[in-house]
Amino acid sequence: MRAILGLLFSAAAALAEQFTNPVIWEDLSDVEVTRAGDAYFMTASTFHYSPGAPVLRSYDLVNWEHIGHSVPVLDWSSKYSLENGQRAYVKGIWASSLRYRESDGKFYFVACIEFGKTYIYSASSPTGPWSQITTINKCYYDAGLTFDTDNTPYVAYGRGDLHIAQLSKDMKTEVKEQIVLRPPSTLTLEGSRLYKKDNNWYIFLTRPATGQYIAKSTNGPFGTYDLRIIADNLKLATAPRSGAPHQGGLIDTPNGNWYYMSFVDMYPGGRAPALAPITWGSDGFPKITLVNGQWGNYDYPLPKRTVPSPIGTDTFTGPNLRADWEWNHNPDTKSFTVNNGLTLKTATVTKDLYQARNTLTHRIRGPQGTGTVLIDFSKMADGDRTGLAVLRDSSAWIGIEREGSNFNLVFNTGLSMNTDWTTKSTGSVSARQNNVSFRKVYLRVTANISPGAAGSAVFSYSTDGNSFTNFGSTVSLGNDWQFFPGHRYGILNYATKSLGGSVLVSRFDNK
Repeated sequence: MRAILGLLFSAAAALAEQFTNPVIWEDLSDVEVTRAGDAYFMTASTFHYSPGAPVLRSYDLVNWEHIGHSVPVLDWSSKYSLENGQRAYVKGIWASSLRYRESDGKFYFVACIEFGKTYIYSASSPTGPWSQITTINKCYYDAGLTFDTDNTPYVAYGRGDLHIAQLSKDMKTEVKEQIVLRPPSTLTLEGSRLYKKDNNWYIFLTRPATGQYIAKSTNGPFGTYDLRIIADNLKLATAPRSGAPHQGGLIDTPNGNWYYMSFVDMYPGGRAPALAPITWGSDGFPKITLVNGQWGNYDYPLPKRTVPSPIGTDTFTGPNLRADWEWNHNPDTKSFTVNNGLTLKTATVTKDLYQARNTLTHRIRGPQGTGTVLIDFSKMADGDRTGLAVLRDSSAWIGIEREGSNFNLVFNTGLSMNTDWTTKSTGSVSARQNNVSFRKVYLRVTANISPGAAGSAVFSYSTDGNSFTNFGSTVSLGNDWQFFPGHRYGILNYATKSLGGSVLVSRFDNK
């Protein structure tokens, strides 16, 4: 009896444990969560980063692991590969939809690209392989996919006027489409998510970036819809200088409980997911559970289950990169290998980091993150540049330049873009140590990305991995939102004279 009581008390204690918002302090915006059995899968926007549309998995809605991407290659245009002087910054994958269909055991991902066509991808496993199954010649802007009980797919979409499209059951063609909701001209709504519950249909909508609305139809997916507001300028209790939790989507658990996974503007780090329970009223509308009028911390929705985290060390064992890595635009796959270290061959001749291919990026964990790489640069060619950057529309990096037979430790600042994401400045060397004798170096960035004000990044280096020396000045990290993605770590290696050089990145430490 004592053993049984002990187990019961332990279980009760585990269920009473609270989690802290944001559930993942990483740049994961426009999130949607779908459930398959007892597992949950999340998607997010990735814009110009490749592969696109990360897939994260959780069993408790709090602890998440990166397991793959729904879009293996951004193959809609050569500009997504930084070819011929082209670029696709802030284009690509915006708010999209990930859904599991139980009847065929498949996952589906729906995305409109550049306000043009809609691309639909599918996989039998969330880890892939994913493949494109069709293109629809219209834009399902901010798509929200769901399946009716007879497995018919419907997509809610639009900005301003809200539409519903019925698709064929194979997801390849549009069967019917109509406008189902016209909000007043003073109210702009987007970020559609579509649900069916208790024979009611719901479109979950955001007023960027402060309010959340829901529209309910008792007459099927094509309406009519009754629109109500459920959140207006809420504050996140743990980060009061952040933006308001908004957009995202609703999630049900096997035991019938419901939750709302929003995201929060937390620049300079980007936008991070935040979770809260909801209840349903007798009128069929949901209500967010608040703590003292704010979005707070809550009991775990389900028994806690830890999963592998990107926090820790990656030694690039191979043969593939871990799913928490993404390239700045599509990489040149012939110019890197992953085999007990990441070998980066130069893939571009340029003096502009923003035009250089094969810069490998990683999200910064907030509120303060530290990223450290160990690079063997002995095989660099004359004119090559390698290092570790804080990458965004304003960037800086620490690393090595080779000039003739000399290897120089340098700190580059002032890299910036114009508002159309063309390069404004390629930056300049503001600190240097010429002709270093070592050929391996630890490079470190410590980034404060606390929201509500400009952050900061401190750059340092070490030859032994223990004692680090600050190098160059502290860099300000802007907290403007217009670029959309937050600051990231970027491992760079490019040529300024000719191709042929390479470096070996043997580890990355993420704290």
